Amino acid sequence: MTLAPLTHPDPVQVDACTASALKQLAEDLRSVAGGRIDSREWIRAARQAWAGAPEQLRSTLAEFRRDSGPSGTLLIRGLPVADEHGIPDTPVVGGSVQRTASVPAAVLMLAAHGLGDPIAFQQEKSGALVQDVVPVPGQEEFQGNAGSTRLTFHVENAFHDHRPDYVMLLCLRADHDGSAELRTCSARQVLPDLSEATLRTLRGPHFVTAPPPSFGSGREGRPHAVLIGSPEDPVLRVDEAATKPLTRQAAAAMAELGDLFQNSYNAVRLLPGDLAVVDNRVTVHGRSAFRPRYDGRDRWLQRTFVAADLHRSRALRPGDGHVLAS
Repeated sequence: MTLAPLTHPDPVQVDACTASALKQLAEDLRSVAGGRIDSREWIRAARQAWAGAPEQLRSTLAEFRRDSGPSGTLLIRGLPVADEHGIPDTPVVGGSVQRTASVPAAVLMLAAHGLGDPIAFQQEKSGALVQDVVPVPGQEEFQGNAGSTRLTFHVENAFHDHRPDYVMLLCLRADHDGSAELRTCSARQVLPDLSEATLRTLRGPHFVTAPPPSFGSGREGRPHAVLIGSPEDPVLRVDEAATKPLTRQAAAAMAELGDLFQNSYNAVRLLPGDLAVVDNRVTVHGRSAFRPRYDGRDRWLQRTFVAADLHRSRALRPGDGHVLAS
């Protein structure tokens, strides 16, 4: 089987002026509302501050929001991720999140407003809007953000009717060996190579996707299609670890789709200051295996989810907040 090269479509390198201006905005936000990034006051300040963000970054995200391109992925390089004290040790506990406005957390929240509004799920990472993606001792084989084994391709929260429109991943620290790959593959890449029989099956309600245990044990997903909406540019709803086919034809269709993901993906080894944005509507993502050392210098990403249309999930957000209760 031939794997994709270690390349990524059209990376955007921010210039020094953009990085400096963005860091100043992030620093200015640290004192707002006591630096509590989940508070309404802080989120409002970040939304307003985004209007003054550097034009290079604002235009890049605006264009991606309008058209996420063949890969459904954007890579921006050279963003500020450290303050005057540098980057602290990588967390090693499960459920690690960021509740205060560090420079990288503020940068993520600012950029989120270039795509829509930041959201979180109460059952996931305690509803924090900025979450740490770090390897956790004892969870090496876990199919999730705390593991270090190969993470299979998935749409984030594929089981949920109000899954994020975008997943943002900001790299603070690369893995020791520099080998960990973020892997992405869009429906746009594989659609031309799917057989007609497979397309028909993937467009029908022949699949169920189980939620993770944090969203409630025994919760049964409703049958759904994997390809939804426009035949020319469908929404993708699949998680290789959690989506189950209901028929033999559905199993064969998922196998064909999975083979194409494996043969067609794009990959990048994220470096400090890299921001990867995945269009979660049309693109799956995963990760290669890597070897953590649990020495304070392991791979560390920070993650934020974004909704392009916040009102769509209003019934699940008490008090018109940013956290979905179920």
